[in-house]
Amino acid sequence: MSDYTTLHTGEDDHGPLLVMEDKEVRLLSFGDNDEQSKLLKSALHVPMHTYLQAMLLVLLFIKPKRVIVLGLGGGGLIHALRNFDRGINITAVELREAVIEVAKRYFWLPLGKKLNLIHQDANAFLADADHKKADVIFADIYHGDGVDEQQLSETFIANAAALLKSEGYLVLNCWKEHSRNATLLALLQKHFSDVRACLTGGGNWVVLAGKQARQISASGLKAEAQQLSLLLDFQLGRSLTRFETWE
Repeated sequence: MSDYTTLHTGEDDHGPLLVMEDKEVRLLSFGDNDEQSKLLKSALHVPMHTYLQAMLLVLLFIKPKRVIVLGLGGGGLIHALRNFDRGINITAVELREAVIEVAKRYFWLPLGKKLNLIHQDANAFLADADHKKADVIFADIYHGDGVDEQQLSETFIANAAALLKSEGYLVLNCWKEHSRNATLLALLQKHFSDVRACLTGGGNWVVLAGKQARQISASGLKAEAQQLSLLLDFQLGRSLTRFETWE
């Protein structure tokens, strides 16, 4: 990452925090060669990482009024959602207070009444279960070593399902190897009627689990994706070609 200028270097109990940029992008990193978040400075709402683009496929199935984002990072998902619909109520839960401060200071978070930032462990947040139910829960809980294994646990998935409305969706960002995780699939099928997934070019396995089964043809999805691409300001087509029912 030698081509970047370092804007901020910090560390907390969980490890390092780096903010870097070049002329076009700004990065949040949790360690060597780690891109936790990457924002295009000229268009903050356009996700740079393919896994974030794939997570937004959920908008083909539901137009959310209230979402929960577990794992804030640099707020790339929040920028995309805010651009899609300025009226969405977003609650973002982040374990590391330093990440919240860095996101506010360096990543242009759209602060206001409709964005609620909570400094808490995501598992504890879900276990509290005293929050308003959401239409979508996005789970993107990573640390310097990769995906947080608790995000794949029975307790996590059950608590997330309980916090979703009757037509709600859980969106999980996982790794490619989780596509062969039969235990994870069985857990999701226990709590959700419609489990789909997408393998991204970057090696992520993005799962969309819906509480209600949706019947929509491939051609119908393609047409919807063209419309949604216009609203989001980037092409969903690449993600859609690898998107299918996980079974």
